[in-house]
Amino acid sequence: MKIIPLDRYRPQEQATELEDARRTVRAIIAAVERHGDAALRKFSWRYDRVVPRRFRVEADEIAAALEGCPGDLRRAMVLAAGNLRCFARRQMRAYRDFSLDVAGGVTAGQRVLPIERIGVYVPGGRFPLFSSLLMAAVPARAAGVKEIAVFSPPTAGGRVAAPVLAAAGLLEIKEVYALGGAQAVAAMACGSESIPPVHKIVGPGNCYVNLAKLAVFGRVGIDLPAGPSEIVILADDSARPGVLAADLLAQAEHDPRAVALLVTPSPRLAAAVRHEVKKQLRQLPPASPARLSVKGQGAILLAASLAQAVAFINGRAPEHLELQVGRPGRLVGRFSAFGSLFIGPAAAEALGDYSSGLNHVLPTAGAARFSAGLSVRDFLRLATTLRVSAAGLGRIGPAARRLAEAENLSAHARSLDMRLQALGVRPPDFDK
Repeated sequence: MKIIPLDRYRPQEQATELEDARRTVRAIIAAVERHGDAALRKFSWRYDRVVPRRFRVEADEIAAALEGCPGDLRRAMVLAAGNLRCFARRQMRAYRDFSLDVAGGVTAGQRVLPIERIGVYVPGGRFPLFSSLLMAAVPARAAGVKEIAVFSPPTAGGRVAAPVLAAAGLLEIKEVYALGGAQAVAAMACGSESIPPVHKIVGPGNCYVNLAKLAVFGRVGIDLPAGPSEIVILADDSARPGVLAADLLAQAEHDPRAVALLVTPSPRLAAAVRHEVKKQLRQLPPASPARLSVKGQGAILLAASLAQAVAFINGRAPEHLELQVGRPGRLVGRFSAFGSLFIGPAAAEALGDYSSGLNHVLPTAGAARFSAGLSVRDFLRLATTLRVSAAGLGRIGPAARRLAEAENLSAHARSLDMRLQALGVRPPDFDK
C-alpha cells in the first residue's frame, strides 16, 4: 500500500460507464420488453449458464431454507433486522400527514404514501449478499410497502443461494425470483409473462446491473446507481495499526476497484499500517479482490494538518468515513459530506454493513454531496393536497393570474380569470 503526501495524491480514474456495456444492457432490455420470458431464459443461460425450471422460487423452498439456516446465523439475522427496523421506524416519525392554513381559506396539505410494489436486487455469485435484502426490505416494510419482489442470480443448480432465501423467509417475503444481472432489472421494469413489473428498483449490483437501472429510470424509480465501494479513515497515533489495516482490507475485499484510503498526519502510524496491511493480506484467500484493490486504488495519505485532512475528505465525500482519532467529537461537526460516519475506535464500518441498524446501501463516487443512503424515504411518496374556499381564491387567485400572464401562459390566466369572475373578485393592481 503506497504512502503518499496528501497534496500529491491523484485518484486513479475509473471507467464507470463503458459504451460496450451500455449497448449490451440496452439490447437486453429491448429483448425482454419484446420477448418476455423467452428472452429471460436466453440471457439466464448466456450469463449464468443455467435456466431455472421456473423463475419464481416455490414457497416450500423458501421455508426449507429458513428451517435449515444455522441457528447462530438465524439469530444474527434476527438481531440485524431488529436494529434496522428500530432505526427505520424512528426515521418514519419524520414523515407525517399534515395540513396547513397558508392563507385565509387556503389549506395546503401533505399525505405520506408508500410505494405499492418494489423490486429488490440481491447480488449472488461468489458473495450472495443476503444482508442487502435486509437493508432494503426492512425499511420498505417500515414505510408500508405492500409488495416486495426479490431477484437474485441463480446458482449452478438453478437455485437462489440458501442464505438469501432464509433472509426472505425470515422477513416473510413470498415473491423471490432466481434471476440476476441486467435481465433481472429489465424484468422488474418491463414485466414478463411470469413476472409482474415493479414501481421502484433498489439494491446494489455490478456494472451491468447499475447501467440497467439507469437505463430504465423514468419507467420505474431507482434508488441510486452505486459504484465501487470506498472507505476513508482519518486516524492519529491513538489508533491501532492492526485495526486500521483490518478495516481497510474489509472494504477492499468487496471489489478489485474498491477504494480504501487512510489519511493521517503521523508518518509513524502510516508505516505501521502499511506493514500490517502486507501481513494481513497474506492471511486472506489468494483470490481475494482485496489484493487488486489495495494495489490499484489503496493508499495511505500523509496530511500536513488536520485542517488539510478535513478539507480533502469533504471534497471527496466518501461512502464510508471512519474517525479513529483521540478526540473524535471535536471533529464530527467539521464533516459535511459522507454516506455514513463511524465515530471512535469501536465503530467499525463492518457494523454498518450488518448489525448496527444503519443501511449499507450508500452513495459512492462523491454522490454523498447531493444524495443519501437507502432509507424509509426511498419507499415513500410525499403527495400534496390543496383546499381553497371562495374567500381563499380571492386572496391568492389574482397573484396566480398575474404570474401566469407574465409567463405568457394565457390558458392558465384564463382558467383563473373564469373563477375570479364567477366570484366577482377584482384583480388588484400589482404595479402599485
